[in-house]
Amino acid sequence: MTKKLLLVVNVDWFFLSHRLPIALGALASGYEVHIATEITDRLAEMESYGLIVHPLAIKRNNSNLFGAISLTNDLFNICRSIKPDVAHFVTIKPVLLGGLVARFAKVPRMVAAISGLGFLFVNDSLRSRVIRAIAVQLYRLSLGHKNLCIIVQNSHDLATIRELTGLPDSSFRLLPGSGVDLREYLPQPEPIGIPVVMFAARMLLDKGVVEFVNAAKMLKAAGISARFILVGDPDLANPTSITKAELEAWHQEGIIEWWGKRSDIPEVFAQANLVVLPSYYGEGLPKVLIEAAACGRAVVTTENPGCRAAIEPDITGLLVPIKETQLLADAIKKLITNPDLRQQMGMAGRKRAEQIFPIEKIVAAHLEIYADSISNYAETTV
Repeated sequence: MTKKLLLVVNVDWFFLSHRLPIALGALASGYEVHIATEITDRLAEMESYGLIVHPLAIKRNNSNLFGAISLTNDLFNICRSIKPDVAHFVTIKPVLLGGLVARFAKVPRMVAAISGLGFLFVNDSLRSRVIRAIAVQLYRLSLGHKNLCIIVQNSHDLATIRELTGLPDSSFRLLPGSGVDLREYLPQPEPIGIPVVMFAARMLLDKGVVEFVNAAKMLKAAGISARFILVGDPDLANPTSITKAELEAWHQEGIIEWWGKRSDIPEVFAQANLVVLPSYYGEGLPKVLIEAAACGRAVVTTENPGCRAAIEPDITGLLVPIKETQLLADAIKKLITNPDLRQQMGMAGRKRAEQIFPIEKIVAAHLEIYADSISNYAETTV
């Protein structure tokens, strides 16, 4: 019989940007692949690949009890209807609720991809602390499946989740992010002229947007000639989103240029001399830093665990403490004014991407996890 894989992801555009190659790899390996996700405008694109799509009302910004109950019920019905051999839940809400569903619906094997601990584990507001305490208890319940593999993207998250759950090392698999297609993300010569410093991410406070803008102000005030570019849109489902009005105001003031959301990131990075991500978000391993490395661009990022894991400090880029705008500005200045060092780091980044981050390795690792899960289940049922 055809093996069935169910991938549950919070929203369609995230699935396409971070998990599509895994789904296509599973299809090529003979799986019937189902995707359960919130739909924006990407349904036709997903179905064009031969994927069976189940729309879900996940609503990332909705943490109320009734919404969680409704989503849990929908997931339960999907699992009981398709009877997947492997259910793979991606990001926090699908993992927390899906893990419970996988147990109650008697899904034979479960994979939980925790790509960073997210907003709840970095924000210290009272509301976040309360929800975080509940999430910890839910993790312990959700990750109680007898045939379980937890995929994490950095060693800090592995240690944190292991401590939260008490699960053994054998339950975990450490994979270096979502990978990158090295045939698409190619190194290009740096543009000639005024150096271009690029920030590409969702426009969130926790991604370090304000620190980037303030560093740009400092450097321009000090007479440093450079263009500072923000690439990305606000994410209104996230409570730390920068508003469109703020972005337009910075653009009008001439502090930065806001290019909005772009889908042609290789071409965008070809126009950059340097890529900066001053994030203190609960990152797993930021895809943008992997993509920058593949494009041969040096990076400046923070000592945030996920960001630190994405680079080789002082070899492929520079690390700065989180929320330290002056040190961020100093690091950017160092690479703006030292093109030889910047280009040397870019070449080292490409080499590292070739060794660690090829998408083929990430897909193969997932297929191995799925196969191991099936094998483990067969052994326990003999």
